[in-house]
Amino acid sequence: MAAEFDLIVIGSGPGGYVAAIRASQLGLKTAIVERENLGGICLNWGCIPTKALLKSGEKYESLSHLKDYGLDVSGASFDFDAIIKRSRGVAAQMNKGVAFLMKKHKIEVIEGSAKVEKGAPAKVVVALNAGGSRTVEAKSVILALGARARALPQIGLEADGDKIWAYRDALAPKRLPKSFVVIGSGAIGLEFASFYRALGANVTVVEAVERIMPVEDEEIAKTAQKAFEKRGIKFRVGAKVGKVTKTASGVKVDVEVGGKAESLEAEVCISAVGITANTDGVGLEALGVELDRGHIKTNANCETSVKGVYAIGDCAGSPWLAHKAMHEGVHAAEVIAGHKGPHLDSPIAGCTYTQPQVASVGLTEQGARAANREVKIGRFPFRVNGKAVAAGEVEGLVKVLFDAKTGALLGAHMIGHEVTEMIQGYVTAITMEATEAEMQGTVYPHPTMSEAMHEASLDAYGRMLHL
Repeated sequence: MAAEFDLIVIGSGPGGYVAAIRASQLGLKTAIVERENLGGICLNWGCIPTKALLKSGEKYESLSHLKDYGLDVSGASFDFDAIIKRSRGVAAQMNKGVAFLMKKHKIEVIEGSAKVEKGAPAKVVVALNAGGSRTVEAKSVILALGARARALPQIGLEADGDKIWAYRDALAPKRLPKSFVVIGSGAIGLEFASFYRALGANVTVVEAVERIMPVEDEEIAKTAQKAFEKRGIKFRVGAKVGKVTKTASGVKVDVEVGGKAESLEAEVCISAVGITANTDGVGLEALGVELDRGHIKTNANCETSVKGVYAIGDCAGSPWLAHKAMHEGVHAAEVIAGHKGPHLDSPIAGCTYTQPQVASVGLTEQGARAANREVKIGRFPFRVNGKAVAAGEVEGLVKVLFDAKTGALLGAHMIGHEVTEMIQGYVTAITMEATEAEMQGTVYPHPTMSEAMHEASLDAYGRMLHL
């Protein structure tokens, strides 16, 4: 009997729903299985609603600086419930948008929890949310299972929605605590720290590594820490967390820093210690899909160890970013449809939407040195960029790395106002194998903050003009 579908996608996060759309565009009869909300964690409980919260925090915080612009507003206040409601409304709007896209591209949405069983074609058994089950068959399956917040119950770090929060709790809280301990200084931890600090909460961030933002360039991370401390966020780096204990008034977090024991107390502890792939309960072991520390092993075409089964996004390993998942989803769909062309090897940018923002792509200075790469490094601060000065957004800098022998652009690292909107220029440049000649010969519009990108490239070769 012929398979009911050409492709079944399990999971409708950014990777899953984009894979389904591309497959439909290529003429594949496609279904998508989702157990909760279309759009997955990113759209409903991650990327999108956090940016809505951060924008509210940024706007409120900016009111205290209006006199710098010759403006005066008195009696500024905020409605915390309204801030949360707006964020949830943004997520709901985007969720409806994904539902529209599924309908537009004639993709059948099956609401329930999927389990893959052996067979050719592949067999997917769905425990339907509405009750009962449905078995569907397809020539190919894409696993877009996503991930969830990691818990550390052995030290008491397990979300309860009251005194210990994971990202879902921090996105839709029932109250605004006056103090937080945030464990983890990656993007998730720092974004929540930035938002709640903007609303006046006392925030301390705990990081096990000797510096914050461990994946970022060390110079940028140190600059970021100084900027965050200036805003009132406190840090404990190189800190070993011993125990998280609930108390009558909140939580107590025992840490050891430099051999010295300390107890941090707050109303709430936010856990941001990483993620765990949603690879359990899907039948992967019985199917024979190979895993690596809980993540699905794939090749360059997103294929797993089982023929006809593909995996994309968070469940398939780092970097755990929505745009990486989307890129993999498109590629997997094209491979399944018979497009065997080369996979465009684009670098993956990282973005942290704190105040100031941090964005990066490619090699860090430390990574280049570790790889014995001889590099030329250029920097340019926003404090002497005309647009930044006019806008009152002078914090931060741009840093670039070029290969000293070939001139190839190896990496770019930025901290400052809306740099997450600028980093794509460097992503495109690296993808197109740009050298210092292209970067220096490009005409940047004036006045823009992007001119700092040009100046940093010039600085790497001793040609900087405005400093």
